[in-house]
Amino acid sequence: MTIKGTSRREFLVWTSALGALTLAPGFSGRAMAQSGGLRLRMPADDEILDPGYMVGGTEVSAQKQCLPFLAEYNMVDGEVSWRPTYYVTRLEHSDPTHIEFELAEGLIWSEDYGSVKASDVKFSFERMKGTDWSGYFEALDHVEVTGDRTGTIVLNTAFAPFILVTLCHGPGAVLCEQAVKDVGGKFTTKFPAICGPYRYEAVPGQRVTFTPNPDWTGPKPAADSVVVQVVGEEKAADLAFEAGELDCTDIGTDTLARYKNTPPEGAKINIAGELRYMWMGMNTEHPKLEDIKVRQAIQHAVDVDSILAGAYSNTTRKSNGIICPGLLGQRDATKSYSYDPQKARDLLAEAGVAGLELTLRCENVQDRLLTAQIIQANLAAVGIIANIMPMEDGAFWEMGSEEAGDVWKDLEIWIMQYFTTPDPYEATQWFVSSQVGVWNWERWTNEEYDRLYAEGIAEQDLDKRKSIYLRMQDIMEETGAYVWINHEPTAYVHRAGVTISTAPSGELDYRRFEFA
Repeated sequence: MTIKGTSRREFLVWTSALGALTLAPGFSGRAMAQSGGLRLRMPADDEILDPGYMVGGTEVSAQKQCLPFLAEYNMVDGEVSWRPTYYVTRLEHSDPTHIEFELAEGLIWSEDYGSVKASDVKFSFERMKGTDWSGYFEALDHVEVTGDRTGTIVLNTAFAPFILVTLCHGPGAVLCEQAVKDVGGKFTTKFPAICGPYRYEAVPGQRVTFTPNPDWTGPKPAADSVVVQVVGEEKAADLAFEAGELDCTDIGTDTLARYKNTPPEGAKINIAGELRYMWMGMNTEHPKLEDIKVRQAIQHAVDVDSILAGAYSNTTRKSNGIICPGLLGQRDATKSYSYDPQKARDLLAEAGVAGLELTLRCENVQDRLLTAQIIQANLAAVGIIANIMPMEDGAFWEMGSEEAGDVWKDLEIWIMQYFTTPDPYEATQWFVSSQVGVWNWERWTNEEYDRLYAEGIAEQDLDKRKSIYLRMQDIMEETGAYVWINHEPTAYVHRAGVTISTAPSGELDYRRFEFA
């Protein structure tokens, strides 16, 4: 096979990765997927499988194969929702603070720990309140066990996203109470007991292998086995896929752009989710920006379409707010501004501002720098000088925090990206009044916004929730402090004969893969 345009370093990375893949047990080149096995990639070893102390990513993928979950993500008409898993025969709200469940019959823990019980659910969820992932369970009061397989999740306040955000994600995994206690209350790279379609075996630095669980009584997954190879370099994984040695791998923006134009033979691209939202923010308290007409002028001056083309090769979706595609409350257009350089000049003239000079801060990574350069040119076209200040991660993520020092006082404009969960409440929480000086770096307050945030968390009616989150984004935009930019995707390339299953946050769920 000839790889055109490959540097020596890339060739060495690729050959070592390909060699590791070829030597891995169970790998047999292109025949693997066709014979019922899957060959996938992970960027690094799993560090902690315990849902209370995990890092996330592929650790969540492993939990989905080996542990019970009460709910799972489901896409309905392009929007993220949830549905009960085959681990339960019933999961439903009886009122806003009570969720009743009934476990399916015949669920068996490995290692002779017996049946999966409602008491395991109680132990697992109440245990999470004292772990590193306790934030997902702030709304939980307790779990009431009403029978061997039945119980009620009792919330301390109405929290509409609990099932979608908590129970569908890694923190919602159910553990075997006795097995966890037998290993000292925590575990790292070995599950103390499993109840899922696959067993888990890891060879550090090389691979994780999932093989059939003989105690599993639920639906049989399509793949007889799954081998997930450790390939640290994203470029090496791309090349391994092109060589036919992987059935699926995640890809970055550059590769996504290349594959959209020239996809590998027999391959498809899957956008797993677009749960990142990026914007340019403005400090409403800074003397240069306290006049809303100046901020509105900047909103009209920025050509977001040119950013999407020049910095992202048109691989990302244009943003109209903080609610990401597929989520309740996503806006389809801006209301208060559009790209209009002449309008920007007129607003600056009305404000009596000329010769405005600002510092534009961003992370020191390629796409942010390219975005900053395009914004710099856009602002120059209306008479604003923007001096770009690239920053390393540590300093960047502290610059708006009052606790971290006084940099927030000098903060003017910046490019920011957040990652969120598949429910609109999380994206909106960072901009309430109490977050000024914490994460609300734009430093505005609004009583209506704060009230709507509380209402949105409690509201069960989907149409009413949607209206709440649409209005909250209108309020944000009306401050003049935001230029919405994009939603960056999590993307995978996979064999055309393999249908993959992904969470909105990007984790793969191997048990839900299918073969054509």
